[in-house]
Amino acid sequence: MKAANTIPEPDRISGAPHPRDTLRLIGQSEAESFFLTAFNSNRLHHGWLINGPRGVGKATLAWSIARFLLATPLQTEGGLFGDVLPPPNTLNIAQDHPVHSRTRAGSEPGLFVLRRPYDEKTNRLKKQITVDEVRKLKNFFALSATDGGRRVVIVDAADDMNISAANAILKVLEEPPERCCLLLISHQPAGLLPTLRSRCCDLRLLPLSPADMALALQQAETKSQADTEADFNTEADFNKEPEIEMATASKSASQGHAAVLAELSAGSVGGSIRLSNLDGIALYRDLISLFSQLPNLDRSQAIRLADTAAMRGAEDRFDMLLNLLDIFLSRLARSGVTGQMPAVEIIKGEFDVLRKAAPNPASGRAWAESAQQITARVQHGRAVNLDPAALILDTVFRMQKTAAR
Repeated sequence: MKAANTIPEPDRISGAPHPRDTLRLIGQSEAESFFLTAFNSNRLHHGWLINGPRGVGKATLAWSIARFLLATPLQTEGGLFGDVLPPPNTLNIAQDHPVHSRTRAGSEPGLFVLRRPYDEKTNRLKKQITVDEVRKLKNFFALSATDGGRRVVIVDAADDMNISAANAILKVLEEPPERCCLLLISHQPAGLLPTLRSRCCDLRLLPLSPADMALALQQAETKSQADTEADFNTEADFNKEPEIEMATASKSASQGHAAVLAELSAGSVGGSIRLSNLDGIALYRDLISLFSQLPNLDRSQAIRLADTAAMRGAEDRFDMLLNLLDIFLSRLARSGVTGQMPAVEIIKGEFDVLRKAAPNPASGRAWAESAQQITARVQHGRAVNLDPAALILDTVFRMQKTAAR
């Protein structure tokens, strides 16, 4: 049996602290205020659907709410001497509060975290949250009810529940135990059962601004200032064309780096951390270099790029490369159709490539159509386990064909 501390956690982003260890929620003050308003007005719903793009702080908010509810006395209890406590204006609790240490240690009796379980037979995480996991809530509610306090359930993520598990959670929402609060985290709420969504109070989180992104990355300790400046000063040879380097989007290198990450990740902290860990910006620079001469293409350069994604153990790089190709296609289509460049130039010289490859609305529509076809081919290729290098080259050559129209 695998030791508990070596079992992978499905709700942890590689290279970042777990949401239970992230003490400060950044960039989501509106969602925090909405919850506190409901709490202070005695209208606290028993089910909350915390939704939004991946990596914007949904799990961090859920853990903050859980700690807050478990550490805040019930209104009937009052203070130490029975006095009426003032309404709280923050979800933060004292760091020396026992709830903090218990939640970090996974020993808080009033909290249950429902997530994909680890399969000892296959030595990997299961792909779904099953009904057997939901059934464990019965014992949790029975045991935690003895102290008379609140009970909190975090479902991370509700998107991972199979239909049986979703129906089981629906029954809990329809007949919630006393003093119970369910926090359902969802990246794609439209995919959940309509009846499940209707039983929850919607709490929508938005992508982070570049300024908030910089703070969030600093908190996650993804990169040092020296690494950031090194990234911005890295130069690339584009067939002896003027060298392309990362553009500074704000006054300092760290702020510019955050702006670029926010643009590439659509305001997702999780996506930004992944980009940093996998050198995603350098990889995007390679793509801009490759496509800088469209409709001409250096095939040897394309083959080298594809080969790096096909090496053993390079699955994450392969996924990242496909994602960056999709982002580049979207930026081509949007800039061509609208005639406007994106808000942030990710790599200096990128806008020149966009203008050349998508000079008018007709070309923009052609890129949009090509993006749909390429997405379908990629999905099919992955479904049949097509060789990663072959899949990358197929995508690149189809983009060359679109540029040559």
